[in-house]
Amino acid sequence: MIAFLSAADTHPGGSPVDVVQTHGAMVFLSGDVALKIKRAVRYDYMDLSTLERREKMIRRELALNKPVAPEIYDNVIPVTREADGCLALDGTGTPVEWVLRMWRFPASDELSVIAREGRLDDTLARDLGQAVFDYHAAAPHRMADGAGLIADILDELDREFSVLGDLLDTPQLGRFQAHSRTVLAGLAPLLRHRSATGHVRRCHGDLHLRNLVVLNGKPVPFDALEFDEALATCDVLYDLAFLIMDLLHRGLGRAANIVLGSYLLAGLGQDDDGLATLPLFIAVRAAIRAMVLAQTARATGTAMDDDALLYLTEAIRVLLPTAPTLVLIGGLSGSGKTTVAQELTPHIGAAPGAVLLRSDTERKALRGADPATHLAASAYTPKARAAIYDRILKRAGGILKTGHSVLIDATFLNPTDRERAASLAAEAGTALHRLWLDAPLDVLIDRVTARQGDASDADADVVRAQYASAVLPDGWQVISATGSIADTVARARNALHPADSLATKP
Repeated sequence: MIAFLSAADTHPGGSPVDVVQTHGAMVFLSGDVALKIKRAVRYDYMDLSTLERREKMIRRELALNKPVAPEIYDNVIPVTREADGCLALDGTGTPVEWVLRMWRFPASDELSVIAREGRLDDTLARDLGQAVFDYHAAAPHRMADGAGLIADILDELDREFSVLGDLLDTPQLGRFQAHSRTVLAGLAPLLRHRSATGHVRRCHGDLHLRNLVVLNGKPVPFDALEFDEALATCDVLYDLAFLIMDLLHRGLGRAANIVLGSYLLAGLGQDDDGLATLPLFIAVRAAIRAMVLAQTARATGTAMDDDALLYLTEAIRVLLPTAPTLVLIGGLSGSGKTTVAQELTPHIGAAPGAVLLRSDTERKALRGADPATHLAASAYTPKARAAIYDRILKRAGGILKTGHSVLIDATFLNPTDRERAASLAAEAGTALHRLWLDAPLDVLIDRVTARQGDASDADADVVRAQYASAVLPDGWQVISATGSIADTVARARNALHPADSLATKP
């Protein structure tokens, strides 16, 4: 079968065939078409050992993915044994294997390639968070015990790891198993609460960068997990955690931070309470990758990927507790608050960094407006401004209680808002850092005038009005925002005492 599908003359046009192998499938790439078959394998969590099972899984894969990515998925066809004994693709004889036919897309549009080539910018990261949220919003709810789902996965990992000790580091496996069970025990009530309140759904199940592609300018998930409904039934943050883990593993902490913030913003904070689960979810996802790499090496007879041990190390590291921090960045419009904030957030607190709460984006998200859309003056009345601060502070307080860090980016011109924000740290028992970015009026005006596509609606007149009444606040560390952004970021980093409050992420 493999020889037949690997032959150029099997495919229309007779183009050369590239073969991609995983622990559960093989994909044959030729011309504009990709043909995928399931391996005849049986694992504890996946049984593809019979033709009937493989057909069922191939058809399920098509049903799950075609509605989301119709540009990729075509149909299911058989490989048949013809009367003369030869194999044929979609022939008239007896089916001996089932094939998922897909349309190929340029490799350059794969998110894994985009990430490797350094093209995963902030805009694409925000689009990724939104795309995953949209996927989850459309996913059907499932009734399941959230704690039980993770316990079952840990049980399966234990069983699979028990036969992979010759390929993986046994002491590391033991550390992961001990830490993950301890953390799960503490999170069990929260996981059950989230499942009872609609956060468990039939998710993608395999949401990493290799299963995302840019189509028509937007990221699209494909290749959803089809072989086990139980594994694909999970907390939405567990689904998201695979993508975040993958980004962190690749050294893309900034993108991981933006993806998380974008996802939470798209849901208007409805998943904030689940942030306490994220370290466990990321760790489990990393451990699964280690397992899959070991299984793939065994199934294909290839050398063990060094990444497997690195995944285990990352899984253990993310489970270690990290103290949360509240950072407030204030200043007039044009002082560079948002740029500085986004540079800092990936390095604050637990992976993938602090949640960035920005007044401008919160304001537009609440109104269902695109960040670049200019809002009417009614969105900036004193009452409307107060409502936005109320919302941001409420979100920040809730996030801090989960043990996750927060950075608030707002002008903080009102002393009452400053006092209320600072009190959140005391209530949550967290460290507090207050930074005020200061720059001359002409610099502020030049910056807001040069903005394009930014969520802030402030213009030169707004800046002049702010400047006329603003005073440097007591208790805030003033950071010069004159000069380059890199200089301002460096000053802000120093002000935050990196050795105490910043955890370096991979």
